[in-house]
Amino acid sequence: MKTAIITDSTAYLPKQVRQAHHIHMVPLNVIFGEESYQEEIDINADDFYDMVKEDGKLPKTSQPSIGIMTQKLEELAQDYDAVISIHLSSGISGTCQAMMTAGDMVDDIDVHVFDSEISCHMQGFYALEASDMAERGAGPEEILSRLKKMKETMHAYFMVDDLSHLQRGGRLNGAQAFVGSLLQVKPVLHFVDTKIVPFEKIRTRKKALKRILSLLAESVEEGGEYQATLIHANRPAEAAELKKEIEARHSNVEVTLSYFGPVIGTHLGEGAIGLGWYRQS
Repeated sequence: MKTAIITDSTAYLPKQVRQAHHIHMVPLNVIFGEESYQEEIDINADDFYDMVKEDGKLPKTSQPSIGIMTQKLEELAQDYDAVISIHLSSGISGTCQAMMTAGDMVDDIDVHVFDSEISCHMQGFYALEASDMAERGAGPEEILSRLKKMKETMHAYFMVDDLSHLQRGGRLNGAQAFVGSLLQVKPVLHFVDTKIVPFEKIRTRKKALKRILSLLAESVEEGGEYQATLIHANRPAEAAELKKEIEARHSNVEVTLSYFGPVIGTHLGEGAIGLGWYRQS
């Protein structure tokens, strides 16, 4: 059985990486006024943050259309027997459900939808692992079993400068814990049961980042080899310095630099920083 791998644009895997690993992508959309842009196709992260500064306000976002998804599946059905489609958390987007619907509409290919329960490059880790396994001839059940195993050690924490974007978009659960103190804290957030929820309320950006690094240290002290990713919202220099710091402290952690692109950046706002990791072996 020949298995194709799909993810969506919020995995933020660069085009050259997707091509090298034969990973297919369906884009989410950002809408500025009357103009809609397909993420990672019509608009990249740098353009997005420039447009936000020029426009003065954040755009809206939308999931991929069923039409785009069915078209992609029909194309893949010409060469593949099955698809594993890996998407951002079902708790913050309807993309998983849309792909399930599209899969029911396309004959001649078996579609397996995997809810990453997370997003960004952590979602990308799943796609890369699935692609490598598919290239070695693994079938859908074997690949899905490995992805579920990865999920057991998958962690991600992130901080934002302002919770208002997440609140307005309805992507934050438990926000009442921060009501009245949004301007005084740099909240650390994480995913629980597919939803974004507060983890800790911390007073300064420096302390919030220090806390996130300490959570990584607690995990990797257990031993083994880890893959990690530092994700930034238009803060490349800060992310690069944090990468160096992690690599200097932890010889068993390989760190990838990534970014919050237009769709996720809309909900987090510029300045957000995230760190995610999983145990590779």
